[in-house]
Amino acid sequence: MNSTKLNRASALAVVATATMILVSADGSGAAAEPLKPAAITEPATPTIYQPVIQPLQPEAEQADGAATVEEAPRVATLAEMVALQPQPTELSRELNCLAAAIYHEAKGESLAGQLAVGRVIVARSKSGRFPDSYCGVVFQPSQFSFVRGNSLPTGARNARQWKNAVAIAQIAHEGTWRSPVEGALFFHAAYVSPGWRLTRMARVDNHVFYR
Repeated sequence: MNSTKLNRASALAVVATATMILVSADGSGAAAEPLKPAAITEPATPTIYQPVIQPLQPEAEQADGAATVEEAPRVATLAEMVALQPQPTELSRELNCLAAAIYHEAKGESLAGQLAVGRVIVARSKSGRFPDSYCGVVFQPSQFSFVRGNSLPTGARNARQWKNAVAIAQIAHEGTWRSPVEGALFFHAAYVSPGWRLTRMARVDNHVFYR
């Protein structure tokens, strides 16, 4: 082997040896320990905080025991129901027709008698056999003696009796109190006998009711 090839082989050996041996920091030439992978630290298990859920109290009960839902007042009599009704400063045309009919037909009668008249007008408007509005029922020809043409009487009204009629009209319209002759569609004054072939229900004050 010539000197050129020998030198090249020696150089390759030196390089190979250098790649396998690490010189120590102090220059002693001792082989260094192989590098170890860094230790993997397991992440700490996170603390899970459970929310504190308190049961909801019933809607009608709070901590102080007060009710949150205001209940409608309970009434034992029709008079109490009348007293609870609002007195609007201005009535709709329909409610005015209903109140006027109650007033002129039964203003001097008991509240039950006034309600009976009012509920007849309401029942007629829903029956399909009469006009479908309170004013239509009241102004239907030959039905109510106090009606003159297409107008209601314009005379002075007793304040207390008118307020009762307005309250009864609201109750009759909303159906919040049952009439003693619920379902009646006809009535006449007790002092007349028209000879109707209808089912007689009852007399309430000065009117006789039929269905």
